[in-house]
This record gives sequence, structure tokens and C-alpha cells, in this order.
Amino acid sequence: MSSSRNANDKAGLVKWLPWILLLVVTVAFIWLFASMKAASEQAWEPPRTTPAEQQASAPVADTPAPISSYHNAVARASQSVVNIYTTQTMAEHPYMNDPVLRRFFEFHGGPSQEQGNTNLGSGVIVSEDGYIVTNAHVIEKADEITVAFNDGRKSRAQIIGTDPDSDLAVIKVDMTGLTPLGFREDPIRVGDLALAIGNPFGVGQTVTQGIISATGRTGLGVNKFEDFIQTDAAINPGNSGGALVDAHGELVGINTVIFSRSGGSMGIGFAIPTAIVEQVMNALIKDGKVSRGWLGIEIQSQLRDPTQLETSTGVEVLNVVPKSPAAKSGLRVGDIVLTIDGVEMTDANTLIQYVARKAPNTTLNAQILRRGKNAQVKILLEERPAQEPMASPVVIHDETLGGMEDPSLQGDRAEVPMMSEAERDRMREELLQLFERDGAPL
Repeated sequence: MSSSRNANDKAGLVKWLPWILLLVVTVAFIWLFASMKAASEQAWEPPRTTPAEQQASAPVADTPAPISSYHNAVARASQSVVNIYTTQTMAEHPYMNDPVLRRFFEFHGGPSQEQGNTNLGSGVIVSEDGYIVTNAHVIEKADEITVAFNDGRKSRAQIIGTDPDSDLAVIKVDMTGLTPLGFREDPIRVGDLALAIGNPFGVGQTVTQGIISATGRTGLGVNKFEDFIQTDAAINPGNSGGALVDAHGELVGINTVIFSRSGGSMGIGFAIPTAIVEQVMNALIKDGKVSRGWLGIEIQSQLRDPTQLETSTGVEVLNVVPKSPAAKSGLRVGDIVLTIDGVEMTDANTLIQYVARKAPNTTLNAQILRRGKNAQVKILLEERPAQEPMASPVVIHDETLGGMEDPSLQGDRAEVPMMSEAERDRMREELLQLFERDGAPL
């Protein structure tokens, strides 16, 4: 029985063996075809971010839940941002010296005895006892300064000090119990949220949102000492001197200038970082001025060809002021300053900013290149001489952007062109005839 059963099993296996082999071959063929197709379709893949890199670049949330409002940050900061109105009293118009012309203008309108020229800007409260930081160009030539607070109160302010080189100024109101705006301690990063608070065009306190677009911007030609924060938060005329704050309502900079074709915001605005604000503010409150180190040289960055892979660093000395610290140290025209105190001088702005942050009587150790040979020079800084005030426009005029008006003049009366002496005499005679004809006394 067993032998017959084994014979039947073998016969059944032989019967199904071709079908089993066919199935195996078919599966193998399908697998091979699919593998070849996948290989052909995935011949190239772009570089992919690793999980670690993805985590490092992921947005940082202040709370576990998505942020839907910055109300708390704005509420915290807005109470410390003020509106500033300045008035400049104009001298009596020369036409008013003539009794005939004076009588004409009194009846028909014209130059008054005193003309009030009013400008507006913004400021930030930095102490409980009334100190306020703003831009120097906001209060420039002001005879009277009025500060309007967020709660509706107003107060006259006096100038504590101005620093045209950085375009910063400190004013003070005779008030106590104010709410100062806290300065951010952590370094800002490109991509951080930015909120600009100010009084654009005099419409009232306004908040705009953007991000930090760049840091350390220099070479704009606005201030003598530049280290700007760039942001795309809308900054318009009247925002000058206002606050640039982060998502927590902490101060990161003072809004100062914009790039624009027409005077309005184009998404390129600049603010003075709090590190400079704090330095200048403390100096103005303590001494009424800012003392900076001075070298006494004219410089330019080493010429660089952007098409070449090789880079040329250093700053070339174009001129040395006689009896200046540079002259006393032995610096010569043609020297190339490579480093100062071990810090590489990549361009002229780097050197200018480095020296400006040093106090007078500070010794600098400079490495220079003279006629192809390295040399070391010690320079004892002196106090920077008084400079002519530098006009700081609200708008940077770039010729490549086309014509534009300067919004800092908004609200100003246009100057009346002066008549020639002959034209004035002729107008006077015509007015006399008119008065005599009408029988009106002079």
C-alpha cells in the first residue's frame, strides 16, 4: 500500500512541476523588469536635506501652537513709541520790510511775520524719567519739540544731545512713570520676524510686519558710521525714529531710512541696531556728545574683480592727515591695512566701523603691507574732531531707481522765489497806483 501511495505522490508532483517552474520564472521576470524600469526612472536625484538639517532649519515657534496674532508684542511695544512734532520758526520775510508790500500781503495773504515749519517723526521711550531716542534728522533745526504719547498725553521736550554721524538723538520730557521699551539681548538673525511701529505720514501710530532681511549693511552713504539692519517691514516718512521690534515686542533697532522711487516703502528699509543705539544713548545722556576714536586717514577698499576666484582684502591708504595719529604712527600713502588687532579689514567700511567703536587713547595694532612686505604699526587713537553736521534724508536716492521726491520735505511750504530789485520796484509802483485810485490810505 505504501509503495503505491508513494508512486501516486510522485506522479502528482511531476504533473504540477511544470506549472510551478512557470510561476517561478514569471515572478522572476516581473521582478527583473520592475527593477530595470525603476533604475531607469531614478537615474538622478537632487541633493536631499538630512533629517538633522531639516530640524535645524525648521521654523522656531514661541509656543507649541501656531502664532495667529502678534497683539501681545504690539501692545507691549506701542506704549513706548511716541509721535514727535517739531516746529521751526522762520525769520521775517524781507518783503515785509516794505510798508507797501506789507500792506498788500496782509490783505491778500503771503509771507507772515513768522512762519512755522512743522515736521513729524517718531521716537522710543528708553527710561521711566522721560528720555526718548529718535533720529537726529527728525529734530534737526527744531525750535520747539512736541511729544505725543500713545495714551493721548502731550508734552514739550528738550534736546539732550545729537549725534549726526549715527543719525541718533536723545530728547527728554518732564514726566515720570513712563514705560521704556526693553532692548533685545539675543543677537538677531536673518529671517526673524520684524514689526515696525511709528507714525507714517502723520496718520497715527501704525504697525507693519516683515522679517529681518540682512544685518551689517554698510556703504549706503547715509551716515558716516553705518551698521544697518535691513527689513522688508513697510517704513514710510514719519516712521523715522520709531521702533523695530521682534515677535516678543523687544527693541531690535531704530528705523531711519528707506530705498524708494517715490518716497513710499518698497520693501527695503534700514534700522540702526540696538548695540549702536545703546552706545550713543549712554554717551549723549552722560556727556551730551559721543567721543570716537580717530585715525586721520583717507582710505579705499582694495579693488576686486568679481569674475576672478582670487580675492584681494585690505584697505589702501590714500591720504594721511598731517599731525594725525596715523601720521604719528608712521602710516604712509600706499600702505595697505590688512588687520587691526587681529581682525581682518575686508573693506573700508569695516575699518571705519572698527575705529569708530574705539574710545580715544586706545592703542591699535595694525598689520600692513608696504611695498610687498608685511609690517606692524602701533597707532594711538585721538578723539575725532568735530564734524560738519551731515544731512540725513529719509529716502536714499539711487539714480538707477529714477527720479523721486524727498518726503522729508512733506508738509513744508515751498520757498517763494525772490523777485529781482527791478521787479519789486515795478510791483511797488503798480500797488501805489492801485491804492491811490481806490483812495485807500497807506
